[in-house]
Amino acid sequence: MDGGWLVRLRWRRRGAWLWPAFVVLTVVDGVVGHLLPASGDTQSIVAGAVAGLLLNLIAVVLLSRPLGALLRRFRRDLPGAVAYNYAGTSVVVAISAALLAAGVLHHAAVVANQRAMQDATARAQAWIGDRAPPEFRRNVELLSTLAIQPGSIYRTCVPSQDGRRSYCVIVKTDMPFARSVVFAGYEPNAVFAEGLG
Repeated sequence: MDGGWLVRLRWRRRGAWLWPAFVVLTVVDGVVGHLLPASGDTQSIVAGAVAGLLLNLIAVVLLSRPLGALLRRFRRDLPGAVAYNYAGTSVVVAISAALLAAGVLHHAAVVANQRAMQDATARAQAWIGDRAPPEFRRNVELLSTLAIQPGSIYRTCVPSQDGRRSYCVIVKTDMPFARSVVFAGYEPNAVFAEGLG
């Protein structure tokens, strides 16, 4: 009877990786989501952790029992609880790997959008510095750029010296430099962005 208790304890110790892995990998998912967001340009650690937590929880609830039963078909010596635990741990690891892969694949798009915004800002700064009225040209270093269509269309504004008005341009980075910038009015980006939302 004592031998059976030791065997169960050994299996319990071997198979009790699901919840520690769940907690650790949820934190890892948060860090990965912050450093390599799977969508958009940025994500907070908390948002990444919440996404990882929800995906992990759904996957464990839906997949640990069926995968555990499948594992027991190949390893009949495994107790059911241990098989489910192994399966759940595998699912949590797979979710983290998938989030990492999605972040790595999406990273190229994030970098491309950042470069396009820098290019748009440089074009707008040159155009405003050359063609805007003098009250705006003096503040050409105080640009505000808004992505209308990330990677290709941006709206850049510069405030007047008194700060009451803005001079804005639209920049299309996929066009030749000479035709890529056009005047877009005096409405600041903060007001314009509300209309986009």
